[in-house]
Amino acid sequence: MDFTPTEEQEAARELAGRIFADLAGHERLRAAGTGTDAELWKALCAAGLPGSVEETGLLGLVLLLEEQGRTTAQVPFAASCVYGILAVARHGTEEQRARLLPGLRDGTTVLTGALPAPGTVTAEPGTATAAPATATAPPDTATAPPATATAPPAWATPAPRAGRLSGAVAWVPWLRDATHVLVPDQDRVLWLVRTEDAAAVEPVELTAPWAAARLVLDGASAERLGRPDATAHDDVLTAARIAFAGLQAGVCAGSLDRAVAHTSVREQFGRPLSTRQAVQLRAADAHMDTEAIRVTAYEAAWRFDEGLDAGGAALTAAWWASEAGRRVVHAGQHLHGGTGADLDHPVHRHFLWGRQLDAYLGAGTELLAELGDLLAKGDPS
Repeated sequence: MDFTPTEEQEAARELAGRIFADLAGHERLRAAGTGTDAELWKALCAAGLPGSVEETGLLGLVLLLEEQGRTTAQVPFAASCVYGILAVARHGTEEQRARLLPGLRDGTTVLTGALPAPGTVTAEPGTATAAPATATAPPDTATAPPATATAPPAWATPAPRAGRLSGAVAWVPWLRDATHVLVPDQDRVLWLVRTEDAAAVEPVELTAPWAAARLVLDGASAERLGRPDATAHDDVLTAARIAFAGLQAGVCAGSLDRAVAHTSVREQFGRPLSTRQAVQLRAADAHMDTEAIRVTAYEAAWRFDEGLDAGGAALTAAWWASEAGRRVVHAGQHLHGGTGADLDHPVHRHFLWGRQLDAYLGAGTELLAELGDLLAKGDPS
């Protein structure tokens, strides 16, 4: 494994760091409330950062999300890249890629994901819109096994690419800012739904200000993404866990940076708080936890980009992001003393984001149980 960023990845990370530092200050974040900072999102897209993920891969996205997490910038960067650009690029048809990717790159299309949402949405077939099957390639990919003379290929009768979805998802991040949402059905098949076709998009207040909403579908028109099985779902969920773990690494690093700066200048009995052994030990533990989140996210992203089985590595990264992330943002707030109790202090945003990411990733005990089941089945990653 080699986690050294390529020149392209490093250049993208440095550019993202400058943009976030310039346009994601505390006052701007306060003004954004729970919505997207439109100017910041426009600047990121104009710089080509969402589109760069197609070239730099999931590891490149993790590096960019670390920079976002350091500032808790109010943009749907993680959601639109992992559920949009990467998902469509990897699993969309040629027509879907041509239609959706340009808007996802320039920010005019924002795509989020209702994952995981097991058993909450059901799909009914609609009118088939896929091209007729041929004897040389399936409609979804040109890499499927060739047809044989003894048995027709499984894709000889293509599944309908259009359908209608019904059901509800309790909350979807950045849904209020999204133009499309990626929704799994009862069989873990992924469908693309335009938010304007949903029966309702009801604002939901979360721990972190993520412009979230409850998604209600009542026979909503949808188009299938990927093959009519759970392959795309599992791939996208794995990528999402890794990406949001990378975001948590940045949130924790930003919280710790603020704590170090505060304890270095805040004096008690004539000495900076940072000279106290108890403060040093607490900060050291938080630093080790942050590094554990970062390195497991890097490893999982590297495996994903290399085409290796990354399911177990993604769960490991998500578990560290959930369990250790919660410890770090609590430590960051505690190390600020009474100042950390101020709901308007910048460090409180890191606390809110860290707790929200803990919940979104699934909470440590749930992730550990899923990882245990995977290891029991002999997962190599």
